Amino acid sequence: MDRGLIGKIHNCDCLDFMKQLPDKCVDLCLTDPPYGILGGTKTIGGTNIVEATIYPEMTWDYNPISPETLKEVFRISKNQIIFGYNHFSDLLPSTKCFIAWDKACQNGWNDTFADGELAWTSFDKPAKFYRYLWKGALKAQKERRYHPTQKPLTVLKWILQDFSNESDIIFDPFMGSGTTAVASYQMGRKWFGCEISSAYVEIANKRIAEEMNNLFENGDCENG
Repeated sequence: MDRGLIGKIHNCDCLDFMKQLPDKCVDLCLTDPPYGILGGTKTIGGTNIVEATIYPEMTWDYNPISPETLKEVFRISKNQIIFGYNHFSDLLPSTKCFIAWDKACQNGWNDTFADGELAWTSFDKPAKFYRYLWKGALKAQKERRYHPTQKPLTVLKWILQDFSNESDIIFDPFMGSGTTAVASYQMGRKWFGCEISSAYVEIANKRIAEEMNNLFENGDCENG
């Protein structure tokens, strides 16, 4: 693995990028790929779960992840965890180990947010269930929402704790607002990824820089 790739979000199409990588060079691909359901939408929210937020243009989500992209994900990584299983279950093989995230929202029939999400994994382990209140994370813990499909930092840290080891290389081909990078940094994993939207690369880089500054201010300089 080229060390110059590590610790960076590469502003490019992930398919072209992955074609340049060697086989099994990544320990874990942890990602939440596009579902093909949000393209063009700029404002999301305005419910009892989250306030209305204006996001950059989401042209990246016009189409769901392609079979060719998934093929490259499997080629370059030893293991995979892929959110949004219900949107492309026909593209993924059977597995013994699903990850279920219960948002604990108690949404009700009129809300547009799902009560939970399902991630496919390549691991031969028992299924994992994480219960984490996204509404509570946004309001009580003040976790800022940068991206319409953003996963809570705590949930990704739990996943990394259970499905990876320190110093593992974590790759996210759809980095979005950089949550995978921040979680990996906090958990002592090496990371890199791709993001096709230059607006989100800028957002993610600022978020990562803030996280690094916080760790240095707290005397923790060993992660990364």
